[in-house]
Amino acid sequence: MIDNNFLGKNDFIWFNGVVEDRMDPTYTGRVKVRCIGFHTASKSNLPTSDLPWAQVVLPITSSSISGIGQSPLGLVEGSWVFGYFRDGERCQEPVVLGSLPGRPSELSNTSKGFYDPNGIYPKYRDEPDVNRLAINNEDNPHLALTLRTSTRITGIATADFNTTTAADGSIINASDGDTFDQPTIPYNASYPYNHVYESESGHIREYDDTPGYQRIYESHRTGTSYEIDASGNKTEIIKGTHYTLVSSNNKAYVAGDSDITIDGRHKIYINKNNTPNNHYDIQIGAGASINIQVDDGDVNVVTTTGKINMNAGGDYNLKVGGNMNVVVEGSISETVEGNKTSNTTGAVVHRGSTIDLNP
Repeated sequence: MIDNNFLGKNDFIWFNGVVEDRMDPTYTGRVKVRCIGFHTASKSNLPTSDLPWAQVVLPITSSSISGIGQSPLGLVEGSWVFGYFRDGERCQEPVVLGSLPGRPSELSNTSKGFYDPNGIYPKYRDEPDVNRLAINNEDNPHLALTLRTSTRITGIATADFNTTTAADGSIINASDGDTFDQPTIPYNASYPYNHVYESESGHIREYDDTPGYQRIYESHRTGTSYEIDASGNKTEIIKGTHYTLVSSNNKAYVAGDSDITIDGRHKIYINKNNTPNNHYDIQIGAGASINIQVDDGDVNVVTTTGKINMNAGGDYNLKVGGNMNVVVEGSISETVEGNKTSNTTGAVVHRGSTIDLNP
């Protein structure tokens, strides 16, 4: 027996239709759908505003309560959908079960029903609704992929410490500078393995399972992105400013080399809270050196109240290309275990209240 007033005991009446409005005043994710066979295409006889609101169904991976899980948003004006009427033959309470991708043969006609009234969707004619990144047609590439390829950064210089001669005539080993490139774009998707999500404004997420080219890629519409290629290499691109705020400890381990090239300034502030014994330590393993080179500027080392302590386990070599000026507000004490030789090509002047050469 059919009970038209009880959901589940009435006829199952289903529909195909086109979304014409998604601006639900109740913010519950409802859309207005013009249903084929139930509604006329004439907007003068049946304006979009008079279409009933249709509730949408979410998958079981979303709880659909208290904002937990995925929001019931995603359909746009022009989306083809499939559903049923939960009020049976009255056909006033549509429920959308899913959307239907296709291959649009024409663009929107805003004067008629069954089209996007805003004239935005579909964006393309005679092209599948499946994202271009999922299809990978070389004759019809995705604009974001074209921009990524054309803006790839190459030839980034690393530090290059020049060869120099020490005071004892020895050659100080140079650190050979070189360049590095942003890795080539690893995209090589094959249909149907690349699972793509793209938002209206151009945010993109890809989970690519193409054999041999498995990737994860996520991008903001500006191009700020990260990508993990098939080998597990990760490339991050920040188009704006990058902030990292850590409330506790931060530890990093690099098993290989590390190069940092900065076009602007670089500051490091250690022990901001003046906590005792929060030292800044640099330790270099055996067989390596620290090289500091200033191409056209000064090297300034200042302690406001503390000491400067230097301990050379071997020789100490100092070469000054110009004058050497030393101001000591206290005393100078030298202890030389061996000989001391001083060679001066010009005059030597010693001034003091008392000069004892052999006390």
